[in-house]
Amino acid sequence: MHDGSAGSRARLVRRRLSRRRLLTAATTAGLGAAGLALVGCGDDDSAPSTEPAVPVSLALDWVPNTNHTGFFVADEMGWYAEEGVQLELLPYAQVEPDTLVTTGEADFGISFAPSLTLAVAAGRPLTSVMAILQRPASAIAVRADRSDIQTPADLDGLVYAGFGAPWEEVLVRRVIQNAGGRGEFETVILNTFAYEAVYAGEADFVVPFMTWGGIEAELRGTPLKAFQYRDYGFPDFYAVLLMSNPAWLSANEEAARGFVRATQRGFQFAAENPDEAARILIDANPGVFPEEGLVFRSARLLGADYYLDESGTFGTQTLDRWTAFPRFLFENGLLMDADGNPLTEELDYEALFTNEYLA
Repeated sequence: MHDGSAGSRARLVRRRLSRRRLLTAATTAGLGAAGLALVGCGDDDSAPSTEPAVPVSLALDWVPNTNHTGFFVADEMGWYAEEGVQLELLPYAQVEPDTLVTTGEADFGISFAPSLTLAVAAGRPLTSVMAILQRPASAIAVRADRSDIQTPADLDGLVYAGFGAPWEEVLVRRVIQNAGGRGEFETVILNTFAYEAVYAGEADFVVPFMTWGGIEAELRGTPLKAFQYRDYGFPDFYAVLLMSNPAWLSANEEAARGFVRATQRGFQFAAENPDEAARILIDANPGVFPEEGLVFRSARLLGADYYLDESGTFGTQTLDRWTAFPRFLFENGLLMDADGNPLTEELDYEALFTNEYLA
């Protein structure tokens, strides 16, 4: 499941982002208490570092979108430079970020709780260092004009337009069953064309990112009606996260801490100043966003409901959340070892994440 449409699947050019200091007194005032706590003493420019910036590479999971806003904010504000690192974005490619980080071709990558858990089960050395979204932004969705579908239980016997992830059908089935249905439906794998199939009435339901695809559907005149997993007893999980290789983190501790701190600061700003952050994202990626209104609406929704934890802080992770969903995958036989055999023992859930690098 991706945060973009097929039409926006342009490739990024590998580049090191330019740095411009735009933090004004007015912007700083807009950070709020939580944001200022993250800023700390980093605003003091009286003693700029004379050390050359350390390049830190980041593999995106898709073309730039609002899930990535904090990276562009942190770079534009000069916060990476303050930490002595330089953001290097890798071009979006068919090779998954999990693979690039495992092989050392990227220092950090964007991932999701399901894919990272599957990768670790298969023996890949990965860990999440930051939660970008505190809960799933995806949901089971149908066209809003489907009056015959009032709960997930009504999806029995209908057609699901899927993306091919191994955990999709199991999750959807569980939600339908928790709603009182049998969990029986037909699946057609359509990838990004899944949305179009539902819009056209060729499939009945899909699992889009409501923070992007849901808004996009509304703007095009085909609004969706969504069923949130948590409303039907399914555990929350970290939908989008920042991962790295533990060996790289240990060998590059100072750069790792600096990169994560600056990124955390960028997303905290994006949560508290969504319109300013959206403008930075748009300006940093000319031609990528033909519908700017979509970007602003997505930024506001993410800032209001997804970026921050219960205390108003960005990036934190808990063992409870990193246990519930991976355990669901294990209990349903979806976690495979490197040889493709189902795991017979649960993972070390504490090893899936760390808060150590957060400010």
